[in-house]
Amino acid sequence: MTNSNPICPLCDRPIPDGGGSLHHLIPKLKGGKGGPTVLLHQICHKEIHATLTEAELARSFNTVEALRAHPRLEKFLIWVRKRPPGFRSKVPGKRRGR
Repeated sequence: MTNSNPICPLCDRPIPDGGGSLHHLIPKLKGGKGGPTVLLHQICHKEIHATLTEAELARSFNTVEALRAHPRLEKFLIWVRKRPPGFRSKVPGKRRGR
């Protein structure tokens, strides 16, 4: 049997069954309803929303490439790539600077 788990476009690790979370590249609240989505690990998805506001996501971080280039997400991705695909962690609170 082949491993047919989808790959997270953010961290490049396989997403185990039920471990994925759909991310709207343009937030629904900012006109992205029905727009492009990507399947991410839940931990990767939570980190995006802990790091960036909806406005920032809509304006500047509406591609996987842009998300990967964000300094904090870049650090997170280096760290999470060393973890097993099913790894989960609580993202402590809202760490978004206002």
